[in-house]
Amino acid sequence: MLGIIPYFTFIFLIGMLVIDYMLLFVNHTGLFARRTHAERFSNGDENPVRIDVENRYVFPVNLEVIDEIPHQYQRRNVLFKASLESKQASIINYSLRPVKRGAYNFGNINVYAKNSIGLIRRRYTFVQPGDVPVYPSYLQLRKYQLMAISDRLSEVGVKKIRRIGHSMEFEQITEYVPGTDYRTLNWKATARKGSLMVNNYTDEKSQQVYCVIDKGRVMKMPFEGLSLMDYAINASLVLSNVALLKEDKAGLVTFSDKMGSFISATKKTSQMQAILEVLYNQKTRYLESDFENLYVQLRRRVNQRSLVVLFTNFESLTGMRRQLPYLRKIAQQHLLLIVFFENTELSEVLKSPAKNIEDVYVKTVAEKFAYEKRLIVKELQQYGIPSILTPPQQLTVNTINKYLELKAKQVI
Repeated sequence: MLGIIPYFTFIFLIGMLVIDYMLLFVNHTGLFARRTHAERFSNGDENPVRIDVENRYVFPVNLEVIDEIPHQYQRRNVLFKASLESKQASIINYSLRPVKRGAYNFGNINVYAKNSIGLIRRRYTFVQPGDVPVYPSYLQLRKYQLMAISDRLSEVGVKKIRRIGHSMEFEQITEYVPGTDYRTLNWKATARKGSLMVNNYTDEKSQQVYCVIDKGRVMKMPFEGLSLMDYAINASLVLSNVALLKEDKAGLVTFSDKMGSFISATKKTSQMQAILEVLYNQKTRYLESDFENLYVQLRRRVNQRSLVVLFTNFESLTGMRRQLPYLRKIAQQHLLLIVFFENTELSEVLKSPAKNIEDVYVKTVAEKFAYEKRLIVKELQQYGIPSILTPPQQLTVNTINKYLELKAKQVI
């Protein structure tokens, strides 16, 4: 009925296919793509990734860019669309947030191109495999490092602590200014100078600070993708750096059912790199941690009184009491600060309204567990052991707060 129209239509389509094919496939270097990112990623942080795409054709193209990200993310939807004019370049920016330490492997960059005809798409594969190590959160480390250097820790939530008295570590003699404690007047220097002079004191330095990380099964619990041990590792890295900036000595201990790594506290310039490398390789073990062995090792290896910041987790009062004799022995020789975690999932349950009898039972059980956490803090205080019960997300800020508080009170 249509006569020769279908034949002409078929010939026209074949001709357009040939033209489309020739335009896309004759030029073997019609597109260029390259991925760039940091040499290493920071665990728990958003890490930027950049893809540069360039159109080398003499005509505009529509692109679909698929990046093969590491399998740890379990994502296959990293697809970007772009339209480029002839000889035009474009930049695609996105970020990745790893939640586990280790080696991550990127695959190829696949780019699908089609022109205005749109009958054929050509795939370009740019081979760019490579391993990217994911280290503990060094981005968080840099942020707090800058704040500590410029004495602006309060801007990120680290509170200022009122000093109780002053340190006996003499720094220098300066002129009196209104508001200075008159008890620090130096009468001999005043007589020589002819004007009021005062002694300035600074925080005591070269005190030992050990971060002790529990690698037992209680630290495997995840919050927002990161395990409790990873939160502890990130906080230990930042606390060690702040301690070194305050001219204290920083050390590291890891343990589980057996002793793990041990780095003696020191102020040498390579200490942070050594701590970072050790923390990179830590893995959770699934056995119960041996606190008795920890006490023995600390007694044998740490001879000077130190601040021992123990990152662990107690879910019940009974579990804490099993370890209490060893914690008390450690506290007799060192200033022991125990840091354990508030279950934020329980907090969400407690905040939600109860709609039926089952919800009432669930909220009752949740309240029991939350109450036991608070009882653990009170019982530790009865034995003179300071502790921090903190949400995982606020661990770093709360730990630095407590360190500065203890240092200001001169109890280390």
